[in-house]
Amino acid sequence: MAVHEIRIDRSKTLVEEPSTGHNRWHPDIPPVVRCEPGDEVVLETRDAFDGQMHRDATLETVGAPNLDVVHPLTGPVHVAGAEPGDLLEVEILEVVPDSYGYTVQVPGFGFLRDVFPEPFMVRWDIADGFATSDDLPGIRVPVVPFCGEIGVAPPDGPRSTIPPDVFGGNMDTRHLTAGTKLFLPVFAPGGRFSLGDGHAAQGDGEVCGTAIETPMRAQVRLTVRKDLKHKLPRAETPTHFITMAFNEDLDDAAKDALRAMIDLIGEKMGLARDDAYMFASLGVDMRVTQLVDGNKGIHAMLPKHFVKN
Repeated sequence: MAVHEIRIDRSKTLVEEPSTGHNRWHPDIPPVVRCEPGDEVVLETRDAFDGQMHRDATLETVGAPNLDVVHPLTGPVHVAGAEPGDLLEVEILEVVPDSYGYTVQVPGFGFLRDVFPEPFMVRWDIADGFATSDDLPGIRVPVVPFCGEIGVAPPDGPRSTIPPDVFGGNMDTRHLTAGTKLFLPVFAPGGRFSLGDGHAAQGDGEVCGTAIETPMRAQVRLTVRKDLKHKLPRAETPTHFITMAFNEDLDDAAKDALRAMIDLIGEKMGLARDDAYMFASLGVDMRVTQLVDGNKGIHAMLPKHFVKN
């Protein structure tokens, strides 16, 4: 097993230093690292607005950011042997946020954009497992870091980094923390794995459009799974199995995530589909992943204590 590192200069932007990243999903973007299955990769990331929302940023910047540079991604990583139809297992080993983060409301974005049309910004200090802010005195937010953007090359391209889809992308699934395994369908040779959009903390829904956005350092182990076949992203945490789906219509996303969960229950618990559907009504939590990225997200969560080893 080898460990590969992709380091960036965070004092620069993706425009100034494009050699280690990109901000479009596309199967033709060349890899910056090639690795073998089972290798570990350490990826440093920029923040979601590529440095625009620094400590001294004004509401003028928040109100009219350069959206052409949002979601700078680190990668892609080519994993030898990964072919279309396989799954890429992404074992998330470590996720370390920066010491500074921010939450912003950009006009025209967010779930209640018609109710909150003005820009605002909260600046956060991140230390000792909590985020605190002089803008919100007395509030301590537990830090549970993850990358909002994590995925592989899509089946076609180019794709924006804003809507998530079958290849992953801007899923904003807050359970993709250290100790979790993510399973992504592969659509291009090598998988072409990338990540970015570091979040120090986020609630299900990401309702105002941003989390505590921050640069991130993530370490993952990448493994090719030819023994698994499913068409949508899945995850396994220490406590749950998770299916995920994304669609412009939240009901359709929920139906797709539930269908995938019924399949998973059949695989893990040996139940027929009618029984699995009934059991899902009793033991599975259906949760809103995010509401703000074009394709809305639903994740279905099955507690592991229902599954016999």
